[in-house]
Amino acid sequence: MELKQFQQHILQGIPSQLPSAKTYEVNINHAPKRKAILNNEEKKLAIQNALRYFEQQHHALLAKEFIEELNTYGRIYMYRFRPDYKIFARPINDYPHQSIQAAAIMHMLSNNLDYAVAQHPHELITYGGNGAVFQNWAQYLLTMQYLATMTDEQTLVLYSGHPMGLFPSHKDAPRVVVTNGMMIPNYSKPDDWEKFNALGVTQYGQMTAGSFMYIGPQGIVHGTCITVMNAARKVSKSEEDRLGKLFVTCGLGGMSGAQPKAAKIAGLVSVTAEINPKAVHTRQSQGWVDEVYDNLDLLIPRIKKATAAKEAVSLAYQGNVVDLWERIVKEDMKIDVGSDQTSLHNPWAGGYYPVGLSLEESNEMMASNPDKFKTHVQETLVRHANAINTLTKQGMYFFDYGNAFLLEAGRAGADIYKELPAIKGGHIGATFRYNSYVQDILGPMCFDYGFGPFRWVCTSADENDLRKTDEIALHVLEEIYKTAPNEIKPQLNDNIVWIRDAMKNNLVVGSQARILYADSEGRVKVAEAINKAIASKEISAPVVLGRDHHDVSGTDSPYRETSNIYDGSKFTADMAVQNFVGDSFRGATWISLHNGGGVGWGEVINGGFGLVLDGSADADRRLKSMLFWDVNNGIARRAWARNKEANFAIKREMERTPNLKVTIANLVDENIINSLSL
Repeated sequence: MELKQFQQHILQGIPSQLPSAKTYEVNINHAPKRKAILNNEEKKLAIQNALRYFEQQHHALLAKEFIEELNTYGRIYMYRFRPDYKIFARPINDYPHQSIQAAAIMHMLSNNLDYAVAQHPHELITYGGNGAVFQNWAQYLLTMQYLATMTDEQTLVLYSGHPMGLFPSHKDAPRVVVTNGMMIPNYSKPDDWEKFNALGVTQYGQMTAGSFMYIGPQGIVHGTCITVMNAARKVSKSEEDRLGKLFVTCGLGGMSGAQPKAAKIAGLVSVTAEINPKAVHTRQSQGWVDEVYDNLDLLIPRIKKATAAKEAVSLAYQGNVVDLWERIVKEDMKIDVGSDQTSLHNPWAGGYYPVGLSLEESNEMMASNPDKFKTHVQETLVRHANAINTLTKQGMYFFDYGNAFLLEAGRAGADIYKELPAIKGGHIGATFRYNSYVQDILGPMCFDYGFGPFRWVCTSADENDLRKTDEIALHVLEEIYKTAPNEIKPQLNDNIVWIRDAMKNNLVVGSQARILYADSEGRVKVAEAINKAIASKEISAPVVLGRDHHDVSGTDSPYRETSNIYDGSKFTADMAVQNFVGDSFRGATWISLHNGGGVGWGEVINGGFGLVLDGSADADRRLKSMLFWDVNNGIARRAWARNKEANFAIKREMERTPNLKVTIANLVDENIINSLSL
């Protein structure tokens, strides 16, 4: 399709003349059929809601089409309106626009739906089985039209994928404000998502899917690399001894697909189980998995050979992870590090598959007999946990990867508690046998010091621009390292190595993006230098700054991001909400606030942002104000929770920034507390 035609399609929005119906493409990785949860009256309401986007003359035809979609797939996706043009992160000026900031958002949004990036592109799902950019194709078409026509004195408001409209604002306001799944608290159970999503009134935006900040699996490779490398260090005598350690895990989807790539960069032997052959093929075709096996009789000797030779190699098992774990137990193999990254935030709708059933049988059962499917899943989780327990007794270091594995295994009745939970279901008072990776690694090593997944995207779609940003970031980090305190030199050194090798490791999938764990100082200085390079034409087009919500301040998640908060406040969400609000008036180009992400609907609140650098003095002002707040908000909260690393970091920042005054926690002698008569 020619550029002019593409631009015309964007500008027309929802067409007044119906496009031809689309053929269901079986070669595409589709979302599983959702369970039937609406009664007949609610189905009528769902159809009424869907038809609001279309002129009355089309209602009779579309009503029949939409009820068929609802009955067949459990959702109304409006497949007919899926555009014929290819969706990917085009060069920014290919998008029709009156605001360069809005064009940058179109670039980011499109990347989330690129076939090379999205998990279920025809259902507008980027990753995690249910992390949606929009609920349906009408919302996509209308949003793109709004973005193409808006000015810098308007703000687009998005309610869980629905474009509420363009509202007058001002140049310093965000161009887009996104909320996803913001439910009244008593309506935030998993079945509430199923129901209200089927009605077309809310969606699960995950963390970076519904906020247009996903950069493919690279977005998690760096954090995964840090995690598995430091997990291996826990069972190693030296850096040399660490190389070639064996890491066994599960998941090759949108986020979990980063595991084999990261483990190889870290110099480990990795074995990753995945039941979906399309996901396995995707990761192998991208070069992120070296070898694939569907026969354990062949895989087991290959693992033994790789570990004996201390190879840095990524192996995949196309099959059920419990079959793999139980075979490892039977073989009495030594495993160094174990984890799991299946989408257990979504256990009943394709996030986790029970042993003994094929992929097709599971997909059928989860829709036709959800209660029976749930029983199979929970029985499998118990077996899964039993195998893990056996291997940890033999010396394996196992960590929960923040995917709700321990939470759901506990709910299934598995033996994964140090102590019994205070209430049924494994919530308040539960003490798991295994720590999460945030408790053991990312929390004290990174988040408490302010280090987290800072990222940027070159909207020119030009690799040369990305290469230039890498050079800039490397120079900035090397300069910071010279005078950095010893407490953060290890983090800086790991990131210097990372960014130096970034191009060599072939990390780009989709947009020309980069991720780099950096603290407030690093983020501000890298962004400032990139903005200057845009002004001097060393970089040819604007650059978008962002981060994963999985960061210092962006997310309140008691079983993941804030699992190393021990003052009882990990079940509160003030930090994420304050982060979202504070970013908005400090200069973010767009902001997002989500219920759900990573560990599940109702289990987490997270906030995110995007900031466009265009080489201007205005962008320089915004980045300094917004990035400083975005990090230090979280450090202050972590310091108040008595985290010693955060206490160090916030005191250091107050010494450097006179206008920063943070309430510091007074520490109590434990003998005083322990002497109390309770």
